[in-house]
Amino acid sequence: MSLPVAILAGGLATRLRPVTERIPKALVNVHGRPFAEHQIELLRGHSVTDIVFLVGHLGGMVRDALGDGARLGVRIRYAFDGPRPLGTGGAIRAALPLLGDAFFVLYGDSYLDCDYQSIARSFIAARRPGLMTVCRNDNRWDRSNVVFIGGRLVSYNKEHQSPDMQHIDYGLGVFSSGAFHSHPAVGAFELADVYRRLLTTGELAAYEVSGRFYEIGSHEGLEATRAHLAARSAQKS
Repeated sequence: MSLPVAILAGGLATRLRPVTERIPKALVNVHGRPFAEHQIELLRGHSVTDIVFLVGHLGGMVRDALGDGARLGVRIRYAFDGPRPLGTGGAIRAALPLLGDAFFVLYGDSYLDCDYQSIARSFIAARRPGLMTVCRNDNRWDRSNVVFIGGRLVSYNKEHQSPDMQHIDYGLGVFSSGAFHSHPAVGAFELADVYRRLLTTGELAAYEVSGRFYEIGSHEGLEATRAHLAARSAQKS
């Protein structure tokens, strides 16, 4: 099966300034192409071809650059925050009419080479409204924020990490639309709020991904991602 994906691309990208003062993070040049094109190519390779970009700051530039996705072999639609930022959770809540009953959620600065279809099947088999992917991190690539034991997600906290947190939120989730219905249809809230609520009520499944994530949310991450994509390109040539 193939689920649509919501790509969270509405942030101000303050950590990447001055690079993002005039362009959105999705269009930052990474190995000769806008980062979003690398994301789309990766998703297409994993049979994820229905993409909804959730945009805000400079979002019109993303739409102008990527269009309807036809030249990239995918279908792209857009949901705009409007006059006030909605937060990551609020942006998804507002975009539910475009996303259908079940969908992936991917951060707009993440490059995640994993088995998307296996993750989707795991979500369906779990019969829960949400699934978080995690990977063993041990504070190597960012601060670990998840306790994951015996295939079970025990705790998750992005603000207050503890020594027993060895895993991290990998950056890819799967949700049913119902996971967002208990949150207000108007107003801002964060995706982390949804994860925490589902975990508290025992409705959050987990899937452990092997390997690391790449991201362009920081200058260090941007350089690591550029090096990774350059190496991938060299291997293909």
